[in-house]
Amino acid sequence: MEAPPDNDVLWARSLHFTHSDGSPALQGVSLGVREGEILAVGGPRGSGKTTLLRCLSGLTPAQRGEVWFNSVPVHTLGPMARERMRRDRFGWIDPAPVLVPELNVWENAALPLMLRGVSRRRAKVAATEWLERVDIGDKARRRPHELTQAERQRACIARALAPAPAVLFADEPTAPLHRADRAHVLRTLTTAARSHGITVVLATADPETAALADRTVSLLDGRRVRTVHLPPVTETEGRAAWSLSV
Repeated sequence: MEAPPDNDVLWARSLHFTHSDGSPALQGVSLGVREGEILAVGGPRGSGKTTLLRCLSGLTPAQRGEVWFNSVPVHTLGPMARERMRRDRFGWIDPAPVLVPELNVWENAALPLMLRGVSRRRAKVAATEWLERVDIGDKARRRPHELTQAERQRACIARALAPAPAVLFADEPTAPLHRADRAHVLRTLTTAARSHGITVVLATADPETAALADRTVSLLDGRRVRTVHLPPVTETEGRAAWSLSV
């Protein structure tokens, strides 16, 4: 078993994953992610972007292949060890905002910190700071049902960034946002990640989103490819077409 390069915080080799219906999601994908890098994983719907993020984060173990986080072979860890790693070292943003309805906004944003054992007061300070950065500090005491979908997604982004994870996995993080909001939220996310040295792996089908990354890896039918050409999309989905080269 070969260890990853020293400058790669994440490293994957020959990842394979097949869905329960027999359709392949990943077919031998290999990549490295450098510390502090913002990496976009591009490709059309069904290309394997979400599966790749789930395998890299240990959320879904690959059926074949290796995943390393620093010097830790993630692919050999048991379920409890992977859960601790995700809690303590990783952050995750889903396409759809999911918050705990019984908690207010700042409590939702502070939850990962409190689960790590951080005091309620310190967790509140960190959560409130991030809510301010994503422009919903004035909603800190509201319940999730009182927020718009875009505001709930901003709260989820604050929740993911508040613990200052080593790696942030963002799966189409601006999908629920109006186009006018996307650029602002993404710039906030990427600027915050760079200023705090957070590595970001960002899945996106939007070329404007990918353009904010340091580098792009393109997937098609579960394989890494050099260029992806997407068909025309609607205004709510992004630009008319895009082409990426890596």
